[in-house]
Amino acid sequence: MTSFRPAPGWLADAVFYQIYPQSFADSNGDGIGDFDGITERLDHLAWLGVTTVWLNPCFVSPFRDAGYDVSDYLAVAPRHGSAEDLARLVDEAGRRGIRVLLDLVAGHTSDVHPWFRASADDPADDRYIWAPEGRPDGFVPSPGTRPGAYLPNFFAFQPALNFGYARDDPAEPWRGPVDAEGPRANRAALRTIMDHWLGLGLSGFRVDMAASLVKDDPGKRETAAVWGELRHWLDGAHPDAVLLSEWGDPEVSVPAGFHADFFLQFGGDTDGLALRSLWSNGSGTVNTAWDPLDCFFDPSGLGSPEPFVDAWRRASGALGANGFISLPTANHDFSRLNCGPRTAEQLPVAFAFQLTWPTLPAIYYGDEIGMRYLPDLPDKEGSVLGPRYNRAGSRTPMQWDDGPNSGFSTAPADRLYLPLDPSPNRPTVAAQRADETSLLHLVRRLVALRAATPELGPGGSVEVLHSGYPFVHLRGGRYLVVLNPSRGSASCRIDGVRGARPLESAGVRLDGSAVTADGFGYGIFALDG
Repeated sequence: MTSFRPAPGWLADAVFYQIYPQSFADSNGDGIGDFDGITERLDHLAWLGVTTVWLNPCFVSPFRDAGYDVSDYLAVAPRHGSAEDLARLVDEAGRRGIRVLLDLVAGHTSDVHPWFRASADDPADDRYIWAPEGRPDGFVPSPGTRPGAYLPNFFAFQPALNFGYARDDPAEPWRGPVDAEGPRANRAALRTIMDHWLGLGLSGFRVDMAASLVKDDPGKRETAAVWGELRHWLDGAHPDAVLLSEWGDPEVSVPAGFHADFFLQFGGDTDGLALRSLWSNGSGTVNTAWDPLDCFFDPSGLGSPEPFVDAWRRASGALGANGFISLPTANHDFSRLNCGPRTAEQLPVAFAFQLTWPTLPAIYYGDEIGMRYLPDLPDKEGSVLGPRYNRAGSRTPMQWDDGPNSGFSTAPADRLYLPLDPSPNRPTVAAQRADETSLLHLVRRLVALRAATPELGPGGSVEVLHSGYPFVHLRGGRYLVVLNPSRGSASCRIDGVRGARPLESAGVRLDGSAVTADGFGYGIFALDG
């Protein structure tokens, strides 16, 4: 592993909270969330115990892919407010002990970015990947005077920035090396972008599609070299900042230079099996290429924690003390926990797991109150990726109270960015704040317990005592965690359980060596000596 400066000390204690800016809070009544709306709701995050917020892209964009089609990296989108509004958000968050990360789209731009418009008219410009003749598979015809076609990274309107090819191919003479002028300019541009925002008080970046830079790159070795170069620069220029990757393969991404990587619904040799084996119940966002599976957090009791635990063991063993793995409840591209047949009563045990496992927890906005994934929404800003994969269902407005539009916006309902959950009993922050038995209060207590108990953080040891239903593990040698995500009662025998004192428990009984957990039961216990 390349030698990097150790991660900033604050990262080990991070509790991430992901905000989709369009949908969190609208301060000006136009139906779209904005920076001032987030600022007005920071007290909720501070009360919850969140330490670090990351925002989905908020740069200038035509928003054909919800901001992941950037047309100006150094300016914020007017829909979200001004640079001064963002600065105020960062300052007010800092007053509450909360850091703010931006989402950096490193591998491509919008096709209306000035860089691309210039490149489309200049055959000598190699900031993007061009085939000068014909239209090879996957390429898009040139929109300018330049002949040939360009390579997109995802949608056709997202031309791939040129970071070079790892291998030559005589059949594709347009391939350039990683040290050519265009790739060097793009690496310098990433430094400029990061330097700009970090200089304004931001604390780092979550990097979109971080594995996508160098093309035809077996093992991602050349892509890793790009990130290693950037990490060394960051260590010197901004040593307290962090880089989180959307890579989904911590064993590769962290040695490449990232401080942390997420387990995601894709990535690595198993295409995201670790995360999907926990949460994915066959509804919500479903890639038809995925093999069907019974996830562990399902009332059927047919799943297993082992795919996740095995992946975590491999990754954490490869990382050692050099970086972190983050476990999200959901994200803007993946189903919420409360999805399909999963009900609210099944959510507490999921949070009891996520907030006691030795990964950095990432709470997707609204999951702390059990917001639902909404099916059958219209395609919104590129949300539909397949016949069973509509990301809009995870991007609906935050539900704050029982007022108009659930407190998200004063705009007419038909002007909201996305429709609200129409259920008359949809969960809200206000209602759950008033109910100490609510999911929101449980999540807050679990976050506080984790903060007060280093053994429950990423540095504490973990020993699996029973793999199945119930799932039982020991943290730091003295904190017993019992989880039963199935609807039926489950039991096992665990030797050496003495003097167990419940710290947070519902439906779990310890009697000598016998452990019994009711359906959807969970418990965290402190053991004697």
